[in-house]
Amino acid sequence: MTTRILVVTAVAAEAEAVRAGADPAQMTVEPVGVGSAAAAAGTARLLALAAAAGTPYRAVLSAGIGGGFPGRAETGATVLGTRSIAADLGAETAAGFVPVERLGFGTSVVAADPRLLRGLTAALPGCVLGDILTLSTVTGTAGTARELADRYPAAAAEAMEGYGVAVAAAAAGCPFAELRTISNPVGPRDRDAWRIAPALAALTTAAALIHDVWAV
Repeated sequence: MTTRILVVTAVAAEAEAVRAGADPAQMTVEPVGVGSAAAAAGTARLLALAAAAGTPYRAVLSAGIGGGFPGRAETGATVLGTRSIAADLGAETAAGFVPVERLGFGTSVVAADPRLLRGLTAALPGCVLGDILTLSTVTGTAGTARELADRYPAAAAEAMEGYGVAVAAAAAGCPFAELRTISNPVGPRDRDAWRIAPALAALTTAAALIHDVWAV
């Protein structure tokens, strides 16, 4: 059985950061685009091509930088998602947000593969474990940050691709997990406070520490 893991990022800078630390014999790293739809389509294509070539991937890891919820994952932290949640998939009502589950149209939550998550956690002992929210719009106000933190008390980080990657992996029967390094706090948009270069460097460090994640 192949031991390769497909690592998908949103943009080339994230892919380059992962490749700088990754073992190319164990990981194939590809950028698939920004947002859940691009992430799902790109991941599904890569999985299908590998399967057709007779070299299927053993697992899929959605990786990149993201925002951290203050008090849960601070700037510079590495977060492993216990679940990837499409936090804006549902309906807005006068009583508040209603997730797609309550509408009866499927699920907005994909749990990380337990064995893969154990292996990643063992390789990254200083990481933060928590839910990672997938949003189509990056949070930019304190009010939205509070609403999301209240609605998802286990949320540690937010990004824009994890749920899409998770759906593609699930459709292919492939184990999935999500990893984010934190470049900024979730809340008021302040580009001067973002620490993108250190977050990319943290991606490189994390990739270098991930070896045999199936050993645990």
